[in-house]
Parts: sequence; C-alpha cells; structure tokens
Amino acid sequence: RYNTSFESLRHKTIVRSFEETPMLVAVLTYMGYGVLTVFGYLRDFLRHWKIERCHIGREKEEQTGFVPLYQDFENFYTRNLYIRIRDNWNRPICSVPGAKMDLMERTSRDYNWTFDYTGRVVRDVINLGSYNYLGFAENTGPCADAASEVAAKYGVGVASTRQEIGNLDRHEEMEKLVAEFLGVESAMAFGMGFATNSMNIPALAGKGCLILSDELNHASLVLGTRLSGSTIRVFKHNNMQSLEKLLREAIVHGQPRTHRPWKKILIVVEGIYSMEGSVVRLPEVIALKKRYRAYLYLDEAHSIGALGPRGRGVVDYFGLDPCDVDVMMGTFTKSFGAAGGYIAGKRELIEYLRSHSHSAVYATSMSPPVVEQIITSMKCIMGEDGTKIGLERVQQLAVNTVYFRKRLRDMGFIIYGNQDSPVVPMMLYMPAKIGAFGREMLKRNIGVVVVGFPATPIIESRARFCLSAAHTRDVLDRVTDANPTVCYLCDLWAKRRQRG
Repeated sequence: RYNTSFESLRHKTIVRSFEETPMLVAVLTYMGYGVLTVFGYLRDFLRHWKIERCHIGREKEEQTGFVPLYQDFENFYTRNLYIRIRDNWNRPICSVPGAKMDLMERTSRDYNWTFDYTGRVVRDVINLGSYNYLGFAENTGPCADAASEVAAKYGVGVASTRQEIGNLDRHEEMEKLVAEFLGVESAMAFGMGFATNSMNIPALAGKGCLILSDELNHASLVLGTRLSGSTIRVFKHNNMQSLEKLLREAIVHGQPRTHRPWKKILIVVEGIYSMEGSVVRLPEVIALKKRYRAYLYLDEAHSIGALGPRGRGVVDYFGLDPCDVDVMMGTFTKSFGAAGGYIAGKRELIEYLRSHSHSAVYATSMSPPVVEQIITSMKCIMGEDGTKIGLERVQQLAVNTVYFRKRLRDMGFIIYGNQDSPVVPMMLYMPAKIGAFGREMLKRNIGVVVVGFPATPIIESRARFCLSAAHTRDVLDRVTDANPTVCYLCDLWAKRRQRG
C-alpha cells in the first residue's frame, strides 16, 4: 500500500493497493502454462493425424496451395486454453443488466466448441460484471420513459451522418449538456466509445509528433496512437518518474536523426484503469505537462459518473480545473447506461475535430433514444430534474466501493487498485483457477468477470468485480460471504503481505 500526498496541488491522499505476485505462485503459474503448452502441441499432433476430432475452422482442402488467411500458431492459445474455459464468457442474458439479471442456460457436448441452449433461464443472478456504475441501465423510471417518448417521435435510427441530414436538435442539446457537465467550452459526441479514441487520436497527432502512453492504456487508445503515425513511447503504469524521464529526453534530444523539436507531445492516460482499478495520478500528470509544455489526453470511460463528489470524473475527484486537461474523452456506455462517447475541451479543438475526425464525418449519428437516455441521466446527476436521485446514486456507489473493498481486504484476499475505484480486481493467478472461479460463483447465482492472458500479464489472472449504486448491502454481503467457500474450493487463499 502506497500513500502519496499532493499538498501543493490538492489536499487529498491517494491510497492504492498493489502486491507483486509471490515467487512460488509465479513459478507454479508458469508451470501451469507450460503443461498446457505441452499438451496443446500433443493435441495438435493428434488432430493433424485425425486421431482426435478437429473442431477448428480451417481452410478448404481445395485451397491448400493458397496463402493462409491467418497463421496457425496465432490460434494456438485460443484452441488449447481459451476453448477449455470459454463457458465463462459470452453468456447471453435475457433481462436488464441491473443489480440482478437473468441468464440463458446453455450446455456443451464437445468441450465448449459449441453450445446448446436448454430453454431454461437462470434467474436473479447477482450482476458484478456490468459497468452499470450508477444503476441507470434499467427499463423503468424517467430515463426509460423519456427514451420511449423520443423513439415514438424521432424513430430509432437516423440513417445519415451529422454533416448531412442526421444532426438532430437532441444531439445539439446533448453536446451542450455534456460541456456544461464537464465545465468546458464545448463537446461533441460519437456513436461508439471505442471509435472515439481510435478515430480521434489520429486527427490530433501525426508524423513528427510524440505520444507518451501509459503501458496499461486501453486497446482503443493503443490502436488510435498506432493509426496516428506518431512516434510512440510507453511509460510505466502511473509512474511519474518514468513519464518525466521520457518528457525530458524528448525535449533534449528531439526527433530521431534530425533532432528537430517535436511538433507536438501528447500524454495519453486513463482516469480509472479497467483491469487494475487504479486511478491516474492526475495532479502530477498535469504538473508535468505544464512544466514541459505537452498536451494531455484523458480517457474517462470508467471514471466519469463514478468518481468525484458530483460524479464528474477524476478531475472532480481531485478538485482540479477542467481547463488543465486539453482533451477530455469519456463514454456514455457505463455510468449513463447508454452508448457512444464524447470529446470535450476548448471550442477551437471541437470545431477542428468536427471536420477532421473520421468518426465525426463518416459515422452515422447516434440513435435518438440513446441520446435521450444520456440527456435524462446526466440531468439527473446534475440535479436539473428537480431531485437528488443522481447525487444519492453517486454517494451510494462511493459507499458500496469502500465497504466491498474493506470486506475483501479483511478476509485476506489480494485486491488491486485505488480505494475509491468501483473496479475491484481480485487476484487468481493460475490459469486453471480462471474457469473454476467463474463456474463456482455462478453456481451460487453470482455472475462475475474472470480475466486472463493476454488481457492481463500472464501471471496475473484475476476476477474483476464491477460495483454499482444499485447493489444493496445485502447483495454485497452475499457476494463476500460466498467468496470464502469458492476460494477454498479453488485454493485461492493468499494472505496479503503488508508493505510500508
């Protein structure tokens, strides 16, 4: 556990938990992957000689002389490990993804290569996998009613881009509301959160620019930086010494070979890292970007609505000025229970992106009911609906987060992340325990997300709990009470070592 105080920037203490993988656990985990690899090659040998039945998609025999569409080795991990525990993912749900949900029951007769649906429904499964942080993913209430009315008036699809005839008055109102909510001059919305990053970063940086990216940034950020054609350098996660070293070297040495100054230096970070549960050290990042005159791109996909006393993200959490962040990005898919994303900042920035961003120029406009869901939920958080329901949900999420994390720590589980982060990773480590933990929790009507390599480092597989304001204390107690039994069955007990 590390305590860091930023007295000159914000009178707030950050407490985050992190523990390196114990040596014995790491060795056993590597051995587990080694055994899986050996047996994987053995099974591939048996499949090649048709001793074992092959369920893998292959090229047709008449295409033998063709260059293959994909390398067979690249699919090795998928067919020999992922398939064995595939039943933990892609489970169809048949209800609103609220605090509880209904799952369609399925079985497999060929070891998870294919699934058959039994027609039965597993009801009232506690949902700890959805990013429904404020509980707005619901089919009743003011948001659902408003979306229904707008669907009746505008329809469901727009069938055009914003620059043609797909720009509705509701889009304009939503963007003005987003800018007011964030405390910036202007904002623009996009129909897909992933594309908000991957299509806008190339519009902001190009050849001759330098992008400094956190090593644990989301895949959409990684793709966007690669598509930009900029030089990319990666700094250690949340490590300000590593970031400053790269900034200093960039200023001193400039571009490779020519040593000319970089046209632009862009720092790319997230508010809450979805696999680590850690909160960015934003005060220090802002201080560094001002010192070295760089630009800051902040992805608040998981932090907007889920952090801060007013639910306005990591900037609100630290009590900082939104104008200190050059590009504010976020999504509507989580705290607002909708879809899409936004970019916010100075008016000149937004006007530039409206004509230079591929996602803005070529993508179809957001669906009117989705827009209305965003408007209504955001007004609720801001208190403009005349109630305090939104603020109460923000406060309830904070209470649930602190309570749930404390219960897990007191039980001796190794959990990662910031004490105020609603994303709570609990370490599993070994590959065989990924599937076992997910299955055993589902037997107790608890739906969780389990994650392994390549989404995490190979020796840091984990279960990820996503908390919601819709979760009651009884629901959280049921989960924490079930954890010891499941962890005993999966042999997950690992007492945390205190670090000074």
